Amino acid sequence: MDVRQLRYFLAVVDYGGFHRAAEHLLIAQPSLSQTVKALEQDLGVPLFHRVGRRAVLSEAGRELVGPARLVVRDLDAARAAVDHLRGVRSGRLDLIAMPSPGIEPLTSMIAAFARAHPAVTVAVAAAFTPDDVVESVRSGLAEVGVLGQDRPVRAAGVDVMQLERQPLVLIVNPEADRFGGAESVGREDLGGHRVIVSQRGSLMRWLVDDILASGVDVEVAVEVAHRTSILPLVLAGVGHAIMPSSWAPLARHSGLRVARIEPESVLHVAVLSRQSGLTPAAAAFLEVAATYATAHWETR
Repeated sequence: MDVRQLRYFLAVVDYGGFHRAAEHLLIAQPSLSQTVKALEQDLGVPLFHRVGRRAVLSEAGRELVGPARLVVRDLDAARAAVDHLRGVRSGRLDLIAMPSPGIEPLTSMIAAFARAHPAVTVAVAAAFTPDDVVESVRSGLAEVGVLGQDRPVRAAGVDVMQLERQPLVLIVNPEADRFGGAESVGREDLGGHRVIVSQRGSLMRWLVDDILASGVDVEVAVEVAHRTSILPLVLAGVGHAIMPSSWAPLARHSGLRVARIEPESVLHVAVLSRQSGLTPAAAAFLEVAATYATAHWETR
């Protein structure tokens, strides 16, 4: 077993099959298949079940994914550490982020990181739940994760840095702005209004459901999984949207009005990282995150 075999194995896992993995690796598919087959022979077990043109992880394959990621990541960290001593600043930083924290504070942190380390490529994967972020960092799929949830973030097996609190705000549909230009609205003021919501499990959707449960007659106009659709839907006059304040600058830039919602509900945003073996790029990004946290986190 060698690291090249593990990289090829993980590419098949991450890209959903041998064909797409070979395209990503810029190698011929037969070469990839032979390398994975040699790994299977070395281990004495099949790592994939071939179902038609699909490759489905076997039980042994599922068990290998986590350790393989850690081996590859640790080797990358060792190489990056040596390169750092030689003055080499290039490399790659793998992050994962949920949608709203991915708007902000991730944008500000990546901008600061890129100014300090312009030769490092930052790759950001998408996650839709806090558990997805935690598991990606634990397994080594990403070195650093950014997430938000309705309470301060705590997670075993990873380091956690609280970054900021983002209050939920109302992004106002300009075709149904009956709030008199108020800078804040009460939850009861949403009665009779149409709203655009994200899927169940998000803090934004929880707030709408809580308002409905309190007897306020709010109409759910659209439920969307892709939050990038929400601002265009508001601009199109479909309804108002309840979003974390990270979306407010984009909303205002688009010409939409933003109002506070009382009483306040807050999204707690944090950055997660591996507890050891970080690459120099990841360690440098955490320094940027610490600077951001110092400026934005307030103890209440």
